Amino acid sequence: MNLVNYKNTIKSNPKLKDFLFWMLRDPRRKRPRFWIKWFVNPFFHKHAKGSLVRFSARVDVFPYNKFDVGINSTVEDFCVVNNGAGDIIIGDRCRVGIGTVIIGPVTLGNGSGTGQHVFLGGFNHGYEDGTKNSSNQLIVKKPIIIEEDAHIGANSVIVAGVTIGKRSQIGAGSVVTKSIPPFSVAVGNPAKVIKRYNAETGKWEKV
Repeated sequence: MNLVNYKNTIKSNPKLKDFLFWMLRDPRRKRPRFWIKWFVNPFFHKHAKGSLVRFSARVDVFPYNKFDVGINSTVEDFCVVNNGAGDIIIGDRCRVGIGTVIIGPVTLGNGSGTGQHVFLGGFNHGYEDGTKNSSNQLIVKKPIIIEEDAHIGANSVIVAGVTIGKRSQIGAGSVVTKSIPPFSVAVGNPAKVIKRYNAETGKWEKV
């Protein structure tokens, strides 16, 4: 039986699915069990040469989604990383600043990074059914993509579904609710583009 057939078998059998999730994590806390963290995850997640995930970071990751860290990239102290809802892919030469929270699906392109205490969440709790608590409804996944060489300023929030274009800069404390084009500077709540790089003049120009 190939991997696709295994996945289909699990999806079609709710009791088996619930049992496997119970084996992976405590349903009350949504964190991987100790044996998953130490003895299973290392065989599924790729940490390239020179990469560093600080010991104090809270890394709540599961083997069924990716948590890949590229060459010479660093996840700093007191960060929180959770791939339960989707892949987290950190490219080469990235720096995830102190206290940053990354909840997948999120991709950081090569050379990109965050300042301190940034929040990137690639999903939202559904709330369509007004008779139920949102925590009991299906989540809505919308990947966040931080393109190559882009930087997110300290204390910023990037909401689900947003793409930050190549080499763009997000000012500190911004709340980004819409995608930002490449070579732009965006600030504010909600964030708006205030400058763009003009390749002809070699300058960042106000818009």
